[in-house]
Amino acid sequence: MTTDIAAVTAASGTTAGKKRLSRRADITVRVLQILLALFFAIPSAAPKLVGHWSAAEAFDRIGWGDWLMYTVGALELAGAVALLVPVLAGAAATALIGLMIGAFVTQLTVFDGQNALTPVLFAVPLAVIAWTRRDRSTELLARIRRRA
Repeated sequence: MTTDIAAVTAASGTTAGKKRLSRRADITVRVLQILLALFFAIPSAAPKLVGHWSAAEAFDRIGWGDWLMYTVGALELAGAVALLVPVLAGAAATALIGLMIGAFVTQLTVFDGQNALTPVLFAVPLAVIAWTRRDRSTELLARIRRRA
């Protein structure tokens, strides 16, 4: 078990030999996390969770019913909150990329590519967050493995 902790410490960049993000880069990524969290929580998840007519109309066109609209809204809100929790940020960004892949495919297949670029544009900064916070994701994975 102590070797697991040592491996996590080494992987998370807390040792002197590992290169860490500069202060400026870290602040930039944090600001990006906050901005994306605000986007996913307010203009994206909120209309789905309250059943706004525009969201309901779009999900009716998909043809899977309201349950998908509420599920996607809940996933977006959970991802937004998790982006703000340091140990969850990398995993949340990765999960939201998965959601954006689903949105991209849906845009192409159901909506004839009308707004297909939008999920791609959000996936790029999410990938930056996932990459820069990968040490925290490794730490989270180690914590989960220790408890299992």
